[in-house]
Amino acid sequence: MSRQNYVFTSESVSEGHPDKVCDRISDAVLDAFLAEEPEARVACETFATSGMVVIGGEVGLSDQDKLKNYMGRIGQIARDCIKDIGYEQEKFHWNTCHVLNFLHEQSAHIAQGVDKDGAGDQGIMFGYATNETPDLMPAPIQYSHAMLRRLAEARKSGAEPTLKPDAKSQLTVRYEDGKPVGVTSIVLSTQHESEDQTSDDIRAIVEPYIREVLPEGWISEETEWWVNPTGTFVIGGPDGDAGLTGRKIIVDTYGGAAPHGGGAFSGKDPTKVDRSAAYAARYLAKNVVAAGLAEKCTIQLSYAIGVAKPLSIYADTYGTGEVDAAAIEAAIPKVMDLTPRGIRTHLDLNKPIYQRTAAYGHFGRAPEADGGFSWEKTDLAESLKKEI
Repeated sequence: MSRQNYVFTSESVSEGHPDKVCDRISDAVLDAFLAEEPEARVACETFATSGMVVIGGEVGLSDQDKLKNYMGRIGQIARDCIKDIGYEQEKFHWNTCHVLNFLHEQSAHIAQGVDKDGAGDQGIMFGYATNETPDLMPAPIQYSHAMLRRLAEARKSGAEPTLKPDAKSQLTVRYEDGKPVGVTSIVLSTQHESEDQTSDDIRAIVEPYIREVLPEGWISEETEWWVNPTGTFVIGGPDGDAGLTGRKIIVDTYGGAAPHGGGAFSGKDPTKVDRSAAYAARYLAKNVVAAGLAEKCTIQLSYAIGVAKPLSIYADTYGTGEVDAAAIEAAIPKVMDLTPRGIRTHLDLNKPIYQRTAAYGHFGRAPEADGGFSWEKTDLAESLKKEI
């Protein structure tokens, strides 16, 4: 019997966090190539530090002349991302930072397996869903994201001009009878404009927005607030701490509430199962819960490079299932083709829809009209129920 009364903590980081700046640039490069050619191959990594961005990895288009032309656009893509995030600091400015491009053509040895519709790499991928929030996400990570997303909206609208792009949040949620009921502590560190602003000044700015996004009654007099607990936070972004693509994999997924296979998402085209199969696993787990087959569910998929079909499918409903987990495992391949090509086709992943995923989580977002966040749909729930 799992514990029913406990506290659990998850963190999030804003779009201006150094690692998220890098994720954003890598996904923007990916989107640019997919906009040109839906079957483009991209594995883009970005590193950022004071006054400099370095981009490397592998890319591939069927037309080599187009590939050469796109290489010349990489610097501007990076600058556009940095500008939109809001960095105009002396030592990290979208218009003056150095951008070095070391992207090169995809390895033929990797391509040979993918060209036969096999997986782009070996690996294990996990998806998770729980009915504790309307988006079927764990509450601590979902509301940690919501806090920072709301503050970014206020900053970018001009409502809070003294807030700057770099920020982190952390939320400790109290559970009773297995359900989230309140917040025991709130941690918010946000970059700000002036060294004259105190932690109390920043709390006065951010508290109304935090109260706005958290469920009513979750904040009590016993809730601990830690806003900019070290004091001044003026130097932020890659000028304060170096950033790298793929270092926030728990922030990107379930905040530690579920297993993680270890693969990052940003900068990878959907032939890489690190990304596409993790999206498929979330899609399947969410549909299991949406179908009422379990209150929470983890799905694991595994792949070998160059091999199309998944090597294994595993389901765990944590004792909340209305049916046996083995029945879910048996139904899954009957309702969805889990080959890399099958996933890309079912979820329509060969589109420039990835830059928007780079901050505030890849999961728990609303499906969008152009195909963005297609893995958040619950259109497979009835098929799963019928199959079982």
